[in-house]
Amino acid sequence: MKAMRFLLALAFGALLALPAATAQAQTVQINGAGATFPYPIYSKWFSEYNKLHPDVEINYQSIGSGGGIRQLSNQTVFFGASDGPMTDEQLAGAPGPIMHLPTVLGGVVPVYNIPGVDSQLKFTGGVLADIILGKVTKWSDPAIAKLNPGVKLPVTDITVVHRSDGSGTTYIFVDYLSKVSPDFKKTVGVATSVNWPVGVGGKGNEGVAGLVKQTPGSIGYVELIYASQNKIAYGSVQNHDGEFVTASLQSVTTAAAGAARAMPKDFRVSITDAPGKGAYPISSFTWLLFYEKPTDRPKAKIMVDFMKWALTDGQKYCAELGYAPLPREVVALEMEALKRISL
Repeated sequence: MKAMRFLLALAFGALLALPAATAQAQTVQINGAGATFPYPIYSKWFSEYNKLHPDVEINYQSIGSGGGIRQLSNQTVFFGASDGPMTDEQLAGAPGPIMHLPTVLGGVVPVYNIPGVDSQLKFTGGVLADIILGKVTKWSDPAIAKLNPGVKLPVTDITVVHRSDGSGTTYIFVDYLSKVSPDFKKTVGVATSVNWPVGVGGKGNEGVAGLVKQTPGSIGYVELIYASQNKIAYGSVQNHDGEFVTASLQSVTTAAAGAARAMPKDFRVSITDAPGKGAYPISSFTWLLFYEKPTDRPKAKIMVDFMKWALTDGQKYCAELGYAPLPREVVALEMEALKRISL
């Protein structure tokens, strides 16, 4: 009798444990990789979505836009992420049609570390381009001093810090500089990875922010949230209308206003050097990248549901992390575009 009760207890215990084991076995893991620019907001989104759907784990590697595009093209991840849209050549080389879906808006800021200078510096695109090209080499250069009267600038060498990896943040920065400086466009050009005339490289927005913070006399470029989180000084930049504008949620949103009204069907659009009062000139959408005809349709169905959540409820997390939410017109267009993904 005791043996029978013992066996029944074992069987009952096994039945109690079964739902948990089954639930664990049914957890779906979806892997993605790409841009560091939106990493803070993506981390927040994936965590919040997991709270709503405990059986779904979305894993994201912040490796840079170039790496994200490469891994998506090689189909080693289910989705990619980039701050620079894929080129026609990259799209043609992929094994299937890839869709760009804007997620949030952000601004790239010129960060600097100049001991003894507490004022926010002003930059024009032309001066930033000349610094990157190695034409302006000291902080006391007349070109910088003229923009910042009253600021005591030291006779210190400028150390340029740039990205060492393929980067959408780089794409945004050089896209802007190429629009305002013909010499920069000819010498460096626009890509996620370029040949830098001068400077030292850091990996990811984190790497550039860290190097600037550690290097007196340095200047670099990072997404706004990384400057804020690391408490690094960043400058205002002269926009298309001649106004010096500091990056903020409002100034980035203003830059996107025109694009929202004339968004191309594939969502590949540049909003750097946008016209309009109050528009921050180094602003950009950032994109998640999906195959229109995915091989794993159950995962595709989950990611479509995630995107619908991110484009609506998920947008409320933007402000606290330094991103601007998408214009409603763009969200409406994306909701229609999601219908093109084969489920």
